[in-house]
Amino acid sequence: MNLGLAFSPLVPLPWLFAAIAAAGIVAVLLIAARSRGAALRALALALAVLALANPALTREERSPLPSVVAVVVDNSPSQNFGARRAETEAARAQLAERLGRLSNVEVRWIDGGEGDGETDGTHLFNALEAGLADVPPERVAGAILITDGRVHDVPSHATALGFQAPLHALITGRSGERDRRVALVQTPRFGIVGQSQTVAFKVEDEGAPRGRATVTVRSNGEVVDRLSAASGEVVRVEIEIAHAGPNIVEIEASPLDGELTPLNNRAAIAIEGVREKLRVLLVSGEPHAGERTWRNLLKSDAAVDLIHFTILRPPEKQDGTPINELSLIAFPTRELFQQKIDEFDLIIFDRYAQQGVLPLLYFDNIVRYVRNGGAVLVAAGPDYAGSDSIYRTPLEEVLPAEPTGNVTERPFHTRLTESGRRHPVTRALEGASFDPPRWSRFFRVVDAEPTHGAETLLGAPDNRPVLVLSRQGEGRVALMLSDHIWLWARGFEGGGPHLDLLRRLSHWLMKEPELEEERLRLLVRGRSMVVERQSMTDQVPPVTVTSPSGQIATVEPKAAEAGIWRAEIDAKELGLWRASDGKLSALVNVGPINPREVSEVTSTAAVLAPLAKATGGGVIRIAERGGVELPRVLSIRGSDRFAGADWIGLKNRDAHAVTGLSLFPVLAGFAGLVLLLAAFTAAWAREGR
Repeated sequence: MNLGLAFSPLVPLPWLFAAIAAAGIVAVLLIAARSRGAALRALALALAVLALANPALTREERSPLPSVVAVVVDNSPSQNFGARRAETEAARAQLAERLGRLSNVEVRWIDGGEGDGETDGTHLFNALEAGLADVPPERVAGAILITDGRVHDVPSHATALGFQAPLHALITGRSGERDRRVALVQTPRFGIVGQSQTVAFKVEDEGAPRGRATVTVRSNGEVVDRLSAASGEVVRVEIEIAHAGPNIVEIEASPLDGELTPLNNRAAIAIEGVREKLRVLLVSGEPHAGERTWRNLLKSDAAVDLIHFTILRPPEKQDGTPINELSLIAFPTRELFQQKIDEFDLIIFDRYAQQGVLPLLYFDNIVRYVRNGGAVLVAAGPDYAGSDSIYRTPLEEVLPAEPTGNVTERPFHTRLTESGRRHPVTRALEGASFDPPRWSRFFRVVDAEPTHGAETLLGAPDNRPVLVLSRQGEGRVALMLSDHIWLWARGFEGGGPHLDLLRRLSHWLMKEPELEEERLRLLVRGRSMVVERQSMTDQVPPVTVTSPSGQIATVEPKAAEAGIWRAEIDAKELGLWRASDGKLSALVNVGPINPREVSEVTSTAAVLAPLAKATGGGVIRIAERGGVELPRVLSIRGSDRFAGADWIGLKNRDAHAVTGLSLFPVLAGFAGLVLLLAAFTAAWAREGR
């Protein structure tokens, strides 16, 4: 029970304040004039004003509420080092027993610090805020953290906690732990394919004298350098950007004797490979409707630097006039096909035949260009079947199909072959899953027989190839045996996926990793990771997956769609994951590229000490002597200090809830009337003497 006084004014507050002011002025004047009965008159006026305020005695019925203690348990990956996990569980059990001895205390156990692949570092105070979201600040008796001290969301001020109570930290691990880590100093985000970028790093040894470490540098899984680095020395290495897309660079230092974990001896960065403008040479043998399709496709891509020549005079109109007198612009054959041929990423021959413009010697250069890693695309028409076919040149060595000399001219729907359904250039082309395919017909195809182990992706009736691909040495060659793909571009009979097909084809020729026939990928999806194997075969081998901590698991991908096999595993660890099937390998980073959770792993009390001190709490190591020894836990009613060498305190809040309220008016009713009349009568009687 608790007694108090409450007011319920009978008039609006402005009127009440005016009455108080008027009564006060009159009382002052009466006292100043030393009039008879001034004190009694002032008392009568005061009682009148008090009656307007309508005072009442209150009596509250209260029910005590327990004080709330939040215990945040750090479940972050750094708690797996050494014996910290066991120390945490032992501390949790002992703390539960000691808190259970305190009366009128509610304990809230909060798990925090678990990585989700998106949050960088250990965030215990976010978990603390969420766990106390429904608790009024006046009920919070304190917070206790069981952690190794590596917390990355520590508030800068105690007021940010949202309550005025002590914060304590029980630190797992031991002082003086030793660890070596690789710290990145310079990490470029982008690089031009074929050029180099500088990566700078240093090896840091904590808790150990300065020494030297052997450092291995890998790019996309391949060793590119081995060197010796002194502790604290900044080392710079040049990394060549091998391909477009992420290029993962790993830097791994040799282990330190007696170190806590070798996990952070390795750091990784992802450098996004960006191609410079792709240089494409397009040679059109004659003007035709499909020529604009190629030109529009290549000119619409801002990343393509196109050089286009069209031979306007067909072979049958040769009359001996010198070529340099016929050309609007002289065709620089020597410059293009001898001096600068290696500068082109792709050469396209569009309905080109032997026309005396390009000497046979330069076709030898093209063959050499392909075998050394270049790319050639031949878009053929009836010219490919004639005696002056481009096939009747040294290019025969690399072209993937030999013409029979016939051209079939009748309408047909080109369809994906079995290889085409699996190949990334044509797999899942829009409209391909229907019968007939939902794209317009072609009306001409050059009859040819695939050679050199070529793959036919699009076919015509009677097993005639339409799109044929092959690899030659380090380079690639593609052959389109119908010149009617422009019908797709013009929307004839609904058109077709010409842009998708031609872009994929061009990128395959230029060796984009996404379009490799045989490829192994790791894809992160939330807390799961998908192992994806792309293949042209009927079966794929098992895949070995290695986690950042070195744990190895073997998975067997299952067929998901044509040419694609997938398997899914949990990805609970942050860091660099590896996969290999014996021939192919893949890398992927889960979470931040270099998570703070594994960068500094030694146990520390320094991070939480300032905040704990500001709240009156303490930071205590619980496993310094081998076993877990918790301090005593006390309930303290009022103090600025809540921690000592062997104890921690919680603030006794004495919180309560009001369950009942009684009101007793003081100046209301008959009693109030009698009191007022008595005051005024006394004042009148004193004045009348």
